[in-house]
Parts: sequence; C-alpha cells; structure tokens
Amino acid sequence: MKARNVVKYLRIAPRKIRLVIDTVRNKPAKEAMYRLAMINKKGAKLAYEAVKCAVANAKVLKMDEDKLYVSEIKADGGPVFKRFMSRSMGRADRILKRTTHLTVVLEEAEKAVNPPAPAAAAQEAKPKKKKLAAKQSLQGAAAGKKGK
Repeated sequence: MKARNVVKYLRIAPRKIRLVIDTVRNKPAKEAMYRLAMINKKGAKLAYEAVKCAVANAKVLKMDEDKLYVSEIKADGGPVFKRFMSRSMGRADRILKRTTHLTVVLEEAEKAVNPPAPAAAAQEAKPKKKKLAAKQSLQGAAAGKKGK
C-alpha cells in the first residue's frame, strides 16, 4: 500500500529543491522529517510540509507509522512565469520564474525502521565541546604566561 502527496505550483525552481530531496530518498519517514527540519533552505521547509502531509495520508489509510519510508520523492517542473527586465541601450532580458510539482510517495517496510535518536547525536557533540573548552583554557593559560 502507498500513501501519496502531490504539491503543485511551488514557487521554487526544481533544481533548487532537488538538492534537498536527494538527502531523504529511501529514508524512514521520521528520519526524513528530522533531516528536512535541520536543513536551512527554503526547499527543505516545502519538502518537510509535503512529507508531513504524506504521513497524515498514510494514517488515514491505516498504515503503520513506524514502518513508513520515502519510496519515491521527485520534483518536476511546472509552468514558468516569463518576466522582462530592462537593460542598457533599450534592450530587455527575459527572466524565467520557475515553479515545481513535488510528489512524495510513502510505503510500508517489512519491519519497523528505527531512525537514530536525536539524543545520540547530541551525545556525540558533547566531547567536541569539552575538547574546545580544554583548548581555550590552554590558550588562556599560555596568554597569561606571555603577559608576565
């Protein structure tokens, strides 16, 4: 069984949103949403909303939320707005404002998929902070010796 969501006429170029959606293809739905939430791009926010709606559609179809994964996600080109910008010597350049049709398809895996917990990632980051603090204290001690 598949759960789909199609968002049409997004005001972003397909090329820009493809950079983001390539990171979540074939990933568990929860992990995909987590990754999209962490990416600082306009396309990530739009893709996050699309995946979120696909998960809601899966719930309506009585699919197990823990087994969902992104089986297909694609960004196709939509209509293009053509605008003109004046240039020097009476010329004009054409500006193409592209739109995107974003399609997300979720399927159920054979067994439940458990994405890595965000807490585990936070634990990995802690030793780096300790090293940085130790390094700064050593630099501070070295600066103190230079001053004397």
